[in-house]
Amino acid sequence: MKKWYDEEYEWEIEVIGFLRGERTERYCRNGEEIGDKYTCTYGCPVNAQGQGICSKAMVMMFPIMEAVRSGGDLENIGGSSRYSKDMVCPDGNVLFRLTAVRRGKENFYRGKFFE
Repeated sequence: MKKWYDEEYEWEIEVIGFLRGERTERYCRNGEEIGDKYTCTYGCPVNAQGQGICSKAMVMMFPIMEAVRSGGDLENIGGSSRYSKDMVCPDGNVLFRLTAVRRGKENFYRGKFFE
């Protein structure tokens, strides 16, 4: 892999709670625990141990990430701020907090990278 574009946003994703039970056994195949943190720019989020986030959760996170990358405000879809939103995983157990951090880089489409 040869990443050539320095992304405009970095994402921090943290496990902040559970909706069922007090642990992940029998609820979360990925084994998420409260306090787990993932980061990414455009690729899939990984934690400090190099493990990837649940693929089913990522399917739900991607449109939220794209909304921010497109100039959107997450408060318009229930976020706590322009760049932060809590979401529940598709299995209905793990509660994640997604937070975008603006990096001061050019937007992929407006930066004229194709000219």
